[in-house]
Amino acid sequence: MTNKILNSRLEGTKLIVETPQGTQTYDSQFLVAALLVYVARGSGQIEPEESAKMIELIEDHFHLQGAQSLELITTAMSELSDKPALGPLLADLGPTLSDADKEEIALMGLKVVAADGHRDFDEMEQFNKAMAGVGISPEIVHRAFDRYFAETKPGE
Repeated sequence: MTNKILNSRLEGTKLIVETPQGTQTYDSQFLVAALLVYVARGSGQIEPEESAKMIELIEDHFHLQGAQSLELITTAMSELSDKPALGPLLADLGPTLSDADKEEIALMGLKVVAADGHRDFDEMEQFNKAMAGVGISPEIVHRAFDRYFAETKPGE
């Protein structure tokens, strides 16, 4: 059984991917989950704290139940592993996002990087690649950093 991608196209805010097994649709929720998984994998493995943070962030951002959030992240992990070519195709969804959504995604990515308490260069590199890949500008990333530090600054 092959997971080769035969064709892909954007239809509005959805990415339609054709494989020998059929057609699958990916949306912005899947994109966010996939980006967070990609960032968390930057250190080589996803730590339990990062998994918990991803579930919490997806749950809060999309107003999902915990089980739905977990399922979305698990599906993103599985799909990205089964279809390595999917990652770059998901970047096509980037232009469908508003600047406010992009800033939220960048902020979520920063929270995932920080979740395990370690500053890992590889995760930050992965974060930067993910943001650039979906067209999140350095200015938007900078605003996300400002928000992150405002939220986490002690004594404020």
